[in-house]
Amino acid sequence: MKLAISGKGGVGKTTLAAVLARLFADDGQPVTAIDADLDSNLASALGVANADKIVPIVEMKDLIAERTEAGPRGYGKLFKLNPTVSDIPEKYGVRHKGVRLMVLGAPKRGGAGCACPENVFLKTLMNHLVLQRDETLIVDMEAGTEHLGRATCEAMDAMIVVVEPGRRSTAVAEHVQQMAKDIGVKRIFLVANKVRSPKDLETLREALPKGAPLLGSISFDEQLMTADLEGRPVDEVGGKLFDEVKVIRGELLRQLER
Repeated sequence: MKLAISGKGGVGKTTLAAVLARLFADDGQPVTAIDADLDSNLASALGVANADKIVPIVEMKDLIAERTEAGPRGYGKLFKLNPTVSDIPEKYGVRHKGVRLMVLGAPKRGGAGCACPENVFLKTLMNHLVLQRDETLIVDMEAGTEHLGRATCEAMDAMIVVVEPGRRSTAVAEHVQQMAKDIGVKRIFLVANKVRSPKDLETLREALPKGAPLLGSISFDEQLMTADLEGRPVDEVGGKLFDEVKVIRGELLRQLER
């Protein structure tokens, strides 16, 4: 299972990614969780110790320079477009409760498709994780798709876009849905978060983009909001959150079997 989870900032992507990773790992599946969001919080959501000490891969300048042969100042110079990355998950992944976590960090934004050593290294690593490894992969992404090349996207089983009540969230969902289709993601699904009432869910259903099934919803929970603000793991919320994500996962698996 290869899943990318996207949506606007603060919508709950990381919470969903963390709970899904835990559920798959609890079933005995090998799981790698990738934090590819600019605001890296997946480690704390999973309960990894010293989460703030984890160095994102993109900031490992010496490693990237060595593998791409770019040297310390590789911009504007020749460098390898196919660096060796097969050993990176084992060397730099952090294991916690059956989940291997990797924090990629944000790619440079010097223009669309920036072919600098850091971006090339991250895309090569993502291609390896998606195409070469037989494991469940869950990618907590930014609202964009900067980490994903076409080959990676085409190999993804699905992208889940998390939305919350509000026009901005649904507008971002529509944008992500179109962008994902443009680069080859074949199956796109939606999950509603921070749902306070049946009316919230009904309003969301009417506003959501067509053609992307709604897998389910996660209820608004003050305890979850507090845990997120304080950087505490999803395990401390537990209960209803995990039950609702189990339903979402079940619907996802049913949809993918069609």
